Amino acid sequence: MGQATRRGLEPESETNSVAWSLLDCLRNLNHISRPFDHWLLTNALPEGFCEALTSLPFKLPQDNVFNGKRETNNSTRIYFTPENQAKFVVCRRVVEGFKDAGVKSAIEEATGTDLSKTRLRIEYCQDAGGFWLEPHTDIFVKKFTMLVYLTDDVNLSKAGTDIHEGPPDFKYVGSAPYGKNLGVIFIPGTNTWHGVGHHPFKGIRKSIIINYVTSDWQDTWELA
Repeated sequence: MGQATRRGLEPESETNSVAWSLLDCLRNLNHISRPFDHWLLTNALPEGFCEALTSLPFKLPQDNVFNGKRETNNSTRIYFTPENQAKFVVCRRVVEGFKDAGVKSAIEEATGTDLSKTRLRIEYCQDAGGFWLEPHTDIFVKKFTMLVYLTDDVNLSKAGTDIHEGPPDFKYVGSAPYGKNLGVIFIPGTNTWHGVGHHPFKGIRKSIIINYVTSDWQDTWELA
């Protein structure tokens, strides 16, 4: 990235450490084009943020149903809402980073998506052993999806997001590496088939899922 472009994508605030970290991350993405465009990422968040997020006192979901669909357990899902931002500084700081105009411009430049007239949604996930997601594509009102994994637990080495080809066979292509401050980005579309397979893992698969969504998003209480 040239210096002129880089200056145009600096954070609005010099003290927004999340924004600075995200900009560095976005400059060093590993772009993979098959079977659809996706980007593997490293060091999305500043040092110490993954630990702060994993230490949040959100209770682990109880009696979740693992049937391949997150929405089955909607009642136990957690978001970085204004209320949670007021309670937990780390939630507010992560939200501020992703709301930064320079970060949004850098995302657009790196991925080609259009984030104008979108709103931010960040989900905090604590997926227990037995969790899986069937191959699916994100709904059209999501304009951007980013997952950041939060721990380095060796028992979760196979817990990264799986990438698939489309129907009829949904052939497994590979997985994003799971590890602290690693993750994956894709722009939701008709061919962005992904999931979490029946890869055995122990422990809690902690991550955050970042979406920018259009004004058609109905569950506005989830938004940051």
